Amino acid sequence: MDLYEYQARDLFRRHGVPVLPGIVATTTEEARAAAQDLLGGGAELLVVKAQVKTGGRGKAGGVKLARSAEEAAERAETILGMDIKGHTVRSVLISEGTDIAEEYYFSILLDRAERGYLAMCSREGGMDIETLAAERPEALARVPIDPVDGLTEQTARQIVSAAGFEPGRMADGVAAVIERLWEVMVAEDATLVEVNPLVLADDGRIIALDGKVTLDDNARFRHPEHEALVDAASVDPLEARAKEAGLNYVRLSGEVGVLGNGAGLVMSTLDVVAGAGERHGGMRPANFLDLGGGSSAEAMAAALGIVASDEQVRAILVNVFGGITSCDTVAEGIVTAMGALTGPAKPIVVRLDGNNAELGRRILRQASLPGVTIVETMDGAADAVTDIAEQVSRGALAGQAVPPDAAAPTAPAVPAAAPTTQEA
Repeated sequence: MDLYEYQARDLFRRHGVPVLPGIVATTTEEARAAAQDLLGGGAELLVVKAQVKTGGRGKAGGVKLARSAEEAAERAETILGMDIKGHTVRSVLISEGTDIAEEYYFSILLDRAERGYLAMCSREGGMDIETLAAERPEALARVPIDPVDGLTEQTARQIVSAAGFEPGRMADGVAAVIERLWEVMVAEDATLVEVNPLVLADDGRIIALDGKVTLDDNARFRHPEHEALVDAASVDPLEARAKEAGLNYVRLSGEVGVLGNGAGLVMSTLDVVAGAGERHGGMRPANFLDLGGGSSAEAMAAALGIVASDEQVRAILVNVFGGITSCDTVAEGIVTAMGALTGPAKPIVVRLDGNNAELGRRILRQASLPGVTIVETMDGAADAVTDIAEQVSRGALAGQAVPPDAAAPTAPAVPAAAPTTQEA
């Protein structure tokens, strides 16, 4: 879970990282009141910052200076509602400003390839770090952090030295802040902690002027307080429904809903659907949905309901390989689920293989479910569902039911050059 800047700043403060005072506002009136509070507390300069989970705010006009409450309100009015790289600004951070002597960069990230952490530091902060890394890699120090030993005081000094800081009070100050940022990384179960810029103020203080933090959702059970950091407004409602039902669901941008049991099978199905879609109007997968090992009637009903609720879905592919849960159980779940579905019916292609596959197909045939197509192979099912989705998109099947056990009204044979994904 990515955090907004103000949320990252709150975590920093909790762990002793020096930050400037700031107040979040969602309206111009709130911005004016926040500015009055900060100015009344002694601030001479204010910064109005768009709160979006993406970079490039400054270039997009999402960061502006203000020296009065009225000016801060005007800046907030300009920024609120802006679109920054596809993100709508719904709140701004009214922060105290400071005179900056120097800007630095620092981050710690989880390095999965090396099974450890990587600290990166530069004396040239405040700019696009990707550009710096590409054009002047020598200006960006990279120091591996052993997850067992952690980032010690000695390691912090090694990092600032590698970044080109001369020994002295300033280097000691940066090293001390780096240690505190490591504490944020470990204590909050983060996968990324980044400060750009980390600044040396004119008065000699080292301050985290900005912050980016990504928390590991797999560790959320250890941090019930992190639930308050979830931005409900930005959560996809279908993904929220799937989470409540205990399903692994990710929404994509295509037209073919995909359900399967097992992450590997679902990933393979996405590939095969994408390949087949190239022959049928560019139809693409609309989601990833892993039913898990159970594939019970209840899980099937919930999954089909979620996928069918997606307005972009034109047809649905259910691809199940029977193992511990046999295909007849899955078929009974589909029958039950179809009876529980509400709203407009969408064509469904079912491929069953593995334990009791033929019995499962027989159950579906006997049920004579309107709009359900049974196909025995994964390649054939992908070809059928993308063909159906294309016809629905063109209006050729609008209001029509697809007869059961028909590969599709005009489903062509899968050509020899079709993907040869293993049937499993």
